[in-house]
Amino acid sequence: MEIKLLSKKDVTESLQEQLSKLYLQLNAELKQLSLKTILKEEGYIDIAVCLENNELIGIAMMANYKVVSGYKGMIEDVVVSETHRGRGIGRKLMDILLLQAEKRQLNDVLLFSGHHRTAAIGLYKSLGFTLKNSGLYIKKFQ
Repeated sequence: MEIKLLSKKDVTESLQEQLSKLYLQLNAELKQLSLKTILKEEGYIDIAVCLENNELIGIAMMANYKVVSGYKGMIEDVVVSETHRGRGIGRKLMDILLLQAEKRQLNDVLLFSGHHRTAAIGLYKSLGFTLKNSGLYIKKFQ
């Protein structure tokens, strides 16, 4: 098993196809951007992947941005293949992103998780995340 940060040179057609299939386990209605599009500009996103025998079995992303209140990271799209869950892969992916957040000297790392995702919430709490008293609002644009 290999866990690493993804770079532009790592992106292949095969990896993109595997990602598309993996994301169906997160949300079948999710509109996906290509990895090449996501990685086009450096520094805005960190992508941690877990590969086993050249098969993508886990991924997690952190979008990086700055606002008046400081430098932030937003964890998005943490997905581990259903057949590989329970092996600590999610934790290892998160560890890589949190290490990257320290290297980038981010002030805060945020994430949202559905209340029904009890295993994920347990992982996030064990990594030091706390529930913030706020609401998440969304406005969709096509």
